[in-house]
Amino acid sequence: MGNTTSCCVSSSPKHRRSNHSRLEPYRPEPELSREDTGCNLQHISDRENIDDLPMEYNPSDHPRASTIFLSKSQTDVREKRKSLYINHLTHISENKHYPGPVRRKYSSCSTIFLDDSTVSQPNLKYTIKCVALAIYYHIKNRDIDGRMLLDIFDEKLHPLSKSEVPADYDKHDPEQKQIYRFVRTLFSAAQLTAECAIVTLVYLERLLTYAEIDICPANWKRIVLGAILLASKVWDDQAVWNVDYCQILKDITVEDMNELERQFLELLQFNINVPSSVYAKYYFDLRSLAEANNLSFPLEPLSRDKAQKLEAISRLCDDKYKDLRKLAKKRSVSADNLTVVRWCPAIIS
Repeated sequence: MGNTTSCCVSSSPKHRRSNHSRLEPYRPEPELSREDTGCNLQHISDRENIDDLPMEYNPSDHPRASTIFLSKSQTDVREKRKSLYINHLTHISENKHYPGPVRRKYSSCSTIFLDDSTVSQPNLKYTIKCVALAIYYHIKNRDIDGRMLLDIFDEKLHPLSKSEVPADYDKHDPEQKQIYRFVRTLFSAAQLTAECAIVTLVYLERLLTYAEIDICPANWKRIVLGAILLASKVWDDQAVWNVDYCQILKDITVEDMNELERQFLELLQFNINVPSSVYAKYYFDLRSLAEANNLSFPLEPLSRDKAQKLEAISRLCDDKYKDLRKLAKKRSVSADNLTVVRWCPAIIS
């Protein structure tokens, strides 16, 4: 204890008493700034609130903001509708007695046509087609304003295969079928769900907004791969490991996949939250995109078995919210806790 070679050497009690024999009045120390303390971390209260940002800047965060892919597709959709209208008039003038084939199915009093896609259980094949179409419009109608191309997404620097990348790899836009085959291969090999495809599109648009980059022929594959990798881990309970993607893309290394995931997360500012309202917005906007591009979901007549299943689901929801409706039917409630519950049962006979 009294060894002088100890690392903790203290003065004797005499010296301590003499030092404190004359007490000085208390003076509060001035507050040190973050620059003085060497800590430049941003406090959570100083961070910019997402709700305070303009809606057009964060469509992947705000449920009322318009999705980017739907806005980019408007120009092409108008041209397609115009050409279809001209072709329709030409067909009528040339074949006055033949009305032409009926392309759409409409419900009637005796038959109801429904598709098997819902917001909670989308159709996998057509959802991937819609996501591929949205990515296609992103690439085709991108803003050519000299935005930077990040190295981690550059296919020339980080190729996905050992085959030589063409010199003009960044000049030719990919076709929609090429994008669909790439996404479908990853989803079928990793056995991912349709909901994961929608979350992939949310992360893709969030990356383009946060990092202020554009998706182009030189980087679209690695951006889509990073979005699928992240969405599969966030959405699915049994996520696919990075080494599993190396079995699908045999020429890519695990270190490259890890670095791609790390930088993707950093560019997203680690914001991987997807609210249910944002998810529903992307689902219905994808359906609007499919409708505008004649990529309608397959319609089938409502059968007796499917009607009974829908009726069973309706009864299940009825039992679930029965207590909530009883509370809402009280004769008198406080004006501070006034809630109005609207309930409309679905009856299918």
